Amino acid sequence: MNILPYYTGKQIDNCRAKCYNKQYMKKPNIAYRKVILVIFLIFFAAVAGFMAQIISQLPDVSSINSYLPSEATIIYADDGQVLARLHEEENRQVVPLSKISPNLINAVIATEDKNFYSHHGIDLAGIARATVRNISAGRIKEGGSTITQQLAKNLFLTKKRSFIRKISEAILALQIERRFSKEEILELYLNQIYWGHNAYGIEAASFLYFGKTAKELTLAEASVLAGIIEAPERLSPYKNLTLAKKRQKIILVIMVRENKITLDQAKAAYTEELILHPEKIRSRGQIASYFISYILGNLMEKYGSDLVYKGGLKVHTTLNVSMQAHAERVIDKFIGEEGKKYRFSQAALLSLNPRNGHIKSMVGGADFYKSQFNRAVQAQRPPGSSFKPFVYAAAIEKGMSPGTILADQKTTFHVYPNKWNPKGTWAPNNFNKKFNGNVTMREALERSLNIPTIKLLKQVGIAQTINMARRMGIKSKLEYALAISLGVYDVNLLEMTSAYGVLANRGIRAEPIAITKILSRDDIILEENKPKETRVLGNNTAAVMVDMMKGVLQRGTGYRGRLLREAAAKTGTTEEFRDAWFIGFVPQLVTGVWVGNDNNKSMKGVAEVAVCPRLWKAFMKQALKDQPALRFEQPEGLVKIQICRDSGLRPHEYCPKERILSAQYFKNDVPLSSCYFHTIIEEEEEEELEEIDKELPEWLEKEDRDFE
Repeated sequence: MNILPYYTGKQIDNCRAKCYNKQYMKKPNIAYRKVILVIFLIFFAAVAGFMAQIISQLPDVSSINSYLPSEATIIYADDGQVLARLHEEENRQVVPLSKISPNLINAVIATEDKNFYSHHGIDLAGIARATVRNISAGRIKEGGSTITQQLAKNLFLTKKRSFIRKISEAILALQIERRFSKEEILELYLNQIYWGHNAYGIEAASFLYFGKTAKELTLAEASVLAGIIEAPERLSPYKNLTLAKKRQKIILVIMVRENKITLDQAKAAYTEELILHPEKIRSRGQIASYFISYILGNLMEKYGSDLVYKGGLKVHTTLNVSMQAHAERVIDKFIGEEGKKYRFSQAALLSLNPRNGHIKSMVGGADFYKSQFNRAVQAQRPPGSSFKPFVYAAAIEKGMSPGTILADQKTTFHVYPNKWNPKGTWAPNNFNKKFNGNVTMREALERSLNIPTIKLLKQVGIAQTINMARRMGIKSKLEYALAISLGVYDVNLLEMTSAYGVLANRGIRAEPIAITKILSRDDIILEENKPKETRVLGNNTAAVMVDMMKGVLQRGTGYRGRLLREAAAKTGTTEEFRDAWFIGFVPQLVTGVWVGNDNNKSMKGVAEVAVCPRLWKAFMKQALKDQPALRFEQPEGLVKIQICRDSGLRPHEYCPKERILSAQYFKNDVPLSSCYFHTIIEEEEEEELEEIDKELPEWLEKEDRDFE
């Protein structure tokens, strides 16, 4: 029995058509899928090739292990205060994460990458969230980059926005996360990013804005700094404090939302007064500019510009911030109040510790920003009478006594002829153009008398005086001439001040030191300077000189510089009042000052009103206010006797009382004979003279009549 249904021919044709169509339709579907697959494979291959090309051109993130960011060289004062940071574009000091305040770390993570500790370099949720917000805002309002991506961009990529850069950034971020811990990444990031005003890294930023280390940042300060990251130049509190405070509020709110702080902590931080550190951002008025410039010259000569500006050196110096600040105030005051009146426009001051040579303060001029020429170390000027102590020290060393008599009278000296003096004669004057007859060596130094000093030089010897100056620290050129006694040859303030330090230090010279130690960025000692001491003068010779120079302040030319403690000094004024000097010392500090004009014009009245002694006193009183009043060692071997000024010998009863004075002599130099200047008159001779005196008027009248 046929169980198949019966189909007519027409039905059979329809059935065949349907089957044909199904087969027909099926064949195109297979071909379409094949085309799609081929296209996908081509696209995948292109993307893979594109990605491979990008990856092949990316740097090796393992180079971070040896990465040395450009780091500023820091100059420290003697107490560790930062004086300056030397850098080119990038002012940076790298610090470990342990030396960064948790307040700052929490603020940065909360605002820049809240999922930092959970993602692996890319935060997909963050990217999606940023995309939605940007679309709804109709502009780029929020970025989706993680801290790791930002680090990759800062270390390896350009700042130009592009699709390729974003892909490169993501790939590098993934590679960095695989190789480094979160702590290492965060430390690199915080030390790398820009915080405005050429400050790179959190330590430089902390110092720039708040004058403290990154570890010391409060929540208020940290929230301000975290807010700056988004737009450093626009959100700097120095440029727009109002905008910076608004941004700070946003940061604090985010930190509350992320459970980093409480609401009360946020309110307290926002209302806390921000104490900014403007002296580090201002373009003028940086303390110790001349000293820093002096340091920089030494550093550049030894280490070169790359290491100095990028190598992160730590330079420890001898400068005392308090003394330096006072020195600058004193110089400003005297130039401002007296400069115009007495016709001087420049001044310099240098102070050092004579026991170890440490330079404690240095002012090289009126205004560093107008003239970087350092008159404390670069200016070569004649020292005038401040050179005289070298003559007297040579005389004391030779065995001459402070009581030695020198004749102060008009004298013509024969010198070597030259184009300025073809006759070879020299008739100098004293400062006041007066002569005082016989004076002791002590008086001649106290009153800065020229003629006795020149005569003393002739007795001591020019060569011996030059040798004395050289031993004590004068390195400038000195010529073999009598005029050397009056300080006519150029020297600088540093060498003169240092040379006087020999007297303050009992005859021991300590070479001037500005840098005590230099460390590398890894705290390896590159250089260490310890005091270099050399005995150049006998202890007693120095003591006698100090004793004589104390008189300069007590009753001599420097009396306007007297302190309420033992001190010694010497004035100096050059020809036509072009320069004025004053160098003085106590046992623990020696200071030299100079005033004058760069164009060498004469001043008016600076010696008469004692500008330099008063300037020196104003500085020393403040510099020594917290230091003990020490006494100098007393000279040994001196005996005090009375002499007759006119003969320099022991007086007798016929010597006028006003011509008798007390003077000090070494035992071997004590005069033994009596005065020969005042004649012993017998009684008979005296009566005869009285008769002559009576007859003299009559005799003169007779002579006049005879003449007529």
